[in-house]
Amino acid sequence: MESFLNTKWIATTASIWIQCTSGASYTFGIYSSILKSSQSYDQSTLDTVSVFKDIGANVGILSGLLYSTATTTRRCGHRRGPWVVHVAGAIQCFIGYFLMWASVVGLISRPPVPLMCLFMLLAAHAQTFFNTANVVSGVENFQDFSGTIVGIMKGFLGLSGAILIQVYDTLCEGDPTTFILILAIIPTVVSLLLTPWVKIYRTSTVDDKKHLNRFSTIALIVAAYLMVIIILENIFTLALWARAITFMILLLLLASPVGIATKAHRDTARLLHAPSPETSPLMDDPEPMPSTKYSEVEDPVEYHKIPGEASQAKAASSSGDNLLEDEEEEEEEEEDINLLRAMLTVNFWLLFIAMVCGMGSGLATINNISQIGESLGYTTTERSSLVALWSIWNFLGRFGAGFVSDIFLNKGWARPLFIVITLATLTFGHLIVASGFPGNLYIGSILVGICYGSQWSLMPTITSEIFGVRHMGTIFNTIAIASPVGSYIFSVRIIGYLYDKVATGEDSTCYGTRCFMLSFFIMASVAFLGFLIAFVLFIRTRRFYSRLVLRRLRRLSRS
Repeated sequence: MESFLNTKWIATTASIWIQCTSGASYTFGIYSSILKSSQSYDQSTLDTVSVFKDIGANVGILSGLLYSTATTTRRCGHRRGPWVVHVAGAIQCFIGYFLMWASVVGLISRPPVPLMCLFMLLAAHAQTFFNTANVVSGVENFQDFSGTIVGIMKGFLGLSGAILIQVYDTLCEGDPTTFILILAIIPTVVSLLLTPWVKIYRTSTVDDKKHLNRFSTIALIVAAYLMVIIILENIFTLALWARAITFMILLLLLASPVGIATKAHRDTARLLHAPSPETSPLMDDPEPMPSTKYSEVEDPVEYHKIPGEASQAKAASSSGDNLLEDEEEEEEEEEDINLLRAMLTVNFWLLFIAMVCGMGSGLATINNISQIGESLGYTTTERSSLVALWSIWNFLGRFGAGFVSDIFLNKGWARPLFIVITLATLTFGHLIVASGFPGNLYIGSILVGICYGSQWSLMPTITSEIFGVRHMGTIFNTIAIASPVGSYIFSVRIIGYLYDKVATGEDSTCYGTRCFMLSFFIMASVAFLGFLIAFVLFIRTRRFYSRLVLRRLRRLSRS
């Protein structure tokens, strides 16, 4: 039993559960109205508070530095690791949301706007600590399938918004004030209870992908179930007992990863007792994937060429051992670099600017989706459904981009190509939101949600491949600053400013397509700019990814 609890499969299960409660920042649309009315905010002020939410939820430099420090200390012989990061996140989560709840209910006097921004910053900043600990430890545990494990972790984080809204529908009975208190308690308790099992295990087996696919299947089932429940709640008024039953079924689905972990542990134990050690699929992997040296193999591995790189691929496969060794040395020089060295590269800034355009405009959309729906005549129930459904589309983007890009990477396609595709699609999504035709938010939120979620899966994975795993937490959290930077520009300087300019109703409200049309035309233009920048990154990294694919195939051939 003790050996079962100390496996990377239990670590994955614990991380999934923590991710399922970590996305409180995605539920801002549920309690934004009560925050606005109780504190007497106008739209620009509410958007300012939401920007600090975005800053907290996306600026994870401190969590990355703490993770690197804690895991390095652990390698030196001390029992430290991801749990340190989880505990730090839990403390911030409780303090931030509890003080916000206290100000809304009048337990403390109404805080000035800067202080409320600080409460929101603390509450949302906890998400980066939970996310960093779970994502980076997952990549270290499954180095050969980094896109898949990042997609799973980011996917469940995306689903957490819809999961927490089910908690809201079941326990709060439409009271957003109580929901704020629940956000202070549930993520804190769950992370503190489960963090002892989130550890790093440097082993891999030939069955890793099979079991990861089972976790992926559970994620898809949970997403489908949540979507059905949301649609039913939008059509029918479910009684409290019906909501309780649907919530219990959801909890049972979320418990199913334990079964996958049990099956994976048994398969690993069986393979460990294979009669021939030469064919045993379990192998130690003491170094991060990007820096792992591959051994010589007698039969060359088939190399899948990137379109347009045929001549380079042919040279790479026929140049012999000396050329492969030279490429490996050159690769090591590019990988596992620290944050300062990464920031001196052109690729870092291309990725950063592309994320400003993609993450920033996507985040501005979800921050204002309730007000957009109100301006277009959507009912309160429809607006709540849009917020909940956003989590489903967000999940599909996070999960799908990691899973699909892993498949095409092994076929020779450089992963940045998927950022190019998603930013092109995002451009059309913003145009649909701007159009204002009946039902436009349902279509537009699907496109924007999927494309926004895709960035959160692709960016950390690309970061680990280009710059290495060792400082991945710090580097990808630094690039993630692009999200609140873009959100501030689009939410406050564009959406909030233009909305208040045309608002004429009571409480600074606005109705009609004119409220947000110009803002989303501007964001569509910015998304197209991001598409062009991402295409430059794709061109620049094609040769890098051709070597990465060859090395990964050679590495897998040893197992």
